Amino acid sequence: MKRIILKPGEEKRILAGHPWVYDNEVARILGPFGPAELLPGELADVESTGKTYLGRAFVNPHSKIIARIYSPSKEGVDKGFFKRRIREALARRTMGPAVDRAVDNRYRESARIVFGEADFLPGLIIDRFVGWPLEVLEAVVPERPLTFELAESRVGSPQSWLSIQFLAHGMDSRREEILMALEEVLAAPLGLPTGIIEKSRTKIRELEGLPLREGIIRGSFPATGIVIFENGFPFAVHLEDGQKTGHYLDQRENRFLTARYAQGLAPGSTQGARVLDVCAYTGGFGIHALRCGAASVTAVDGSGTALDIAMKNARLNEVEDRITPVQADMFDLLRSYERAKERFDLIILDPPAFAKTRAALEGAIRGYKEINLRALRLLTPGGLLVTCSCSHALDESRFKLMVAEAAVDAERRLVMLDFRYQAPDHPILLGYDESLYLKCGYFRVVI
Repeated sequence: MKRIILKPGEEKRILAGHPWVYDNEVARILGPFGPAELLPGELADVESTGKTYLGRAFVNPHSKIIARIYSPSKEGVDKGFFKRRIREALARRTMGPAVDRAVDNRYRESARIVFGEADFLPGLIIDRFVGWPLEVLEAVVPERPLTFELAESRVGSPQSWLSIQFLAHGMDSRREEILMALEEVLAAPLGLPTGIIEKSRTKIRELEGLPLREGIIRGSFPATGIVIFENGFPFAVHLEDGQKTGHYLDQRENRFLTARYAQGLAPGSTQGARVLDVCAYTGGFGIHALRCGAASVTAVDGSGTALDIAMKNARLNEVEDRITPVQADMFDLLRSYERAKERFDLIILDPPAFAKTRAALEGAIRGYKEINLRALRLLTPGGLLVTCSCSHALDESRFKLMVAEAAVDAERRLVMLDFRYQAPDHPILLGYDESLYLKCGYFRVVI
């Protein structure tokens, strides 16, 4: 086994729990007979200059992240290893007094079952989607709004599909072992998936020196997509065409909470709240609000395709008469609404990651501040701002400071009602800050 020896002092971050070794932290690489070179995807042991053993890692000499530690011991990797780690990941999602609803109810709702380094499988992401083919439900269940119970009674038990990303060389070179382990583990108690779709078409793979890859790698997937149920509400998902792994499961809990807040807005009106959903994608936040009593939703996104799916989701939920899709740039639209003196009771900001690296952070903060400032000027007195960031480089304290600065410039005073993160099936590993990436704040305008 080859050994990666770190430069003096570079072990501190790893001892604190961070699993990555960067190439500029390495002093030398040793083999059984002296200096050696690493091969992409092989295993190596990581040690400090003082010979403290730090763990065993998957390595890639072509990546800035030269080693990804997966175990504190000298543990080998085979199909049995992957089966153990997947079982442990599933077990973690059913532990504790506040079990995530979707994971506890995993026979009905979709959830992430492996979250890379946070589940000690660096560079591996697996989402499990539970539902029925859309074309089958449209043919057999015409009633709207569609419910899980209605679908199950007419069509039978739901099927499942996996959406998987191999983001690092160590995982990519072991694809077949991982797929076989997955099928054996899921056979009981969750059941074999109908299909497995690979979504390894990301910038991370390019940085790893890996080709981009996407498509069905096991079984089949319906040509028109599937319908899943999130918090009891139906959503159409196309795993081959959708962004990331097909649907943003990480916002599931935050969409549910937003809907509950929407119920209490516009108390003096019999019409319910007027909602602006910015970066609406396929309508998750807005449709949750409509199902919980909002009067109307303006769903804004730069993608016409995403908005088409949002309208399909609105029809599944029987709220299409209360949602207006608007394809536009968010910055331009917020400015135009401000000039037109538009007003909303609830505004949701869920933009893409403005800062993918720390080098881009300052420019990203300016972008985040602008959309939050514009949104605050559009809110009615007592209105609610739900604002998010999925940039892990923008930490919680700086994110809250940005909102406070936007409020000062907008001449608004805010009360923070709640602050949330990604859903619990996307676990946060202490010491590995990159695992805490999603921030979601709930702020009420009081002045």
